[in-house]
Amino acid sequence: MKTPDHTTSRRRFLRQGALAGGSLLFLADHARGAAEPATDATNATLDTIHRARTTHGNFTAQEIPEDVLQKIIHASLRAPGASNLQNYSIIVVRERDRMKHLCGYAGSRALVYCIDYNRLTATAEHLGHAYKPYGLDSLLIGCVNTTLAIQNATLAARSLGVDYLVTNGVHRGDMTRVWKTLDLPESLCFPLAAVVLGYPTEEPKHQRGRLSGPGVVHENTYHRLTQVELDALVAQHDDPAQNLPLSDEWKKSGHKHYLDWLFTAWLGRGAPPAGQESQVTRLLKRSGFVAAAPS
Repeated sequence: MKTPDHTTSRRRFLRQGALAGGSLLFLADHARGAAEPATDATNATLDTIHRARTTHGNFTAQEIPEDVLQKIIHASLRAPGASNLQNYSIIVVRERDRMKHLCGYAGSRALVYCIDYNRLTATAEHLGHAYKPYGLDSLLIGCVNTTLAIQNATLAARSLGVDYLVTNGVHRGDMTRVWKTLDLPESLCFPLAAVVLGYPTEEPKHQRGRLSGPGVVHENTYHRLTQVELDALVAQHDDPAQNLPLSDEWKKSGHKHYLDWLFTAWLGRGAPPAGQESQVTRLLKRSGFVAAAPS
C-alpha cells in the first residue's frame, strides 16, 4: 500500500491570540490551512496518531493476514480500564455480508465492541458473590473502558498499515438485528461501535481537520466562549482549508453555515417524536443499564 508523503503535504492549525474587549480572539491562518497536523518522525507513536484517518468504508477485497489481525486485537486488550475490569466483549466478524448487515459497511474484518458485564457476573456467581452492575454508573464505566479499547485497536491497525472505520452503524435501523445476528445476551450487554478493518481503495484526499483552540482546550478553569470566539468557530467550519465539515451538503441545500446544516439536517435526523423514547434508550432499559420508569 502506498504511503502518502506527509513531509511535503504537512499542514497544521495555527492560532493567534489577541485581547479584544477582555476576550481572547481566535484567528485561524487560512493561508496555511489545517488539512494535516505536523507529524513527528522522531516519535513513532506520535507519528501514527497524527497520520490516523478513516477510509469511511472504501475497502478493497484484500484480506488482512491473521497474524496482523491478532496483533490489533491484542493491542486493543492492552487498553487501560477502571479496576482492570475489561467490561467489554469484542466479536470478530469475518463475513463481509454479515458486516454489511450489522453496520452498513464491509471490509476484511470487523470488530464489534460491546459493553458487557456477563463475564464478570458469571465469574462472581461462580465464586458465590452477588455482583449487580446495573445502572448508569456501570454504563459510564463500560463506555469509557470499551472506547479506550477501540482507540487502541485503531492506532495499532494504522501502525500496521491497515485502515479502519469506527462506526455507530450498529445503532441504525432495527438494532435488535445486532443481538440476533451475534447472539448477544439481552441483559448487561450493549453494542457500542464497530471497527471495520481493511485496505483502502484509494488514499483520502486529506485528513479531517480538528479544532484546537477556545472551547476545546481550557487552562486551569473552564472558559466560556465569547461572541467573537463563537463567530470564529463558525467561520472555521465554513473555511474549506480547515477540512472540518463531514460533507459539503450544506452548500447544496442552501444553508448559510455548515453548522446550520449540522445542527438541523444531520444531528437532528432520526430523532424520536416529542414524548417518545429512542430505540437506544429502550434497549438500554432492556439491558438493565437504564432504569425503567415505574408503572
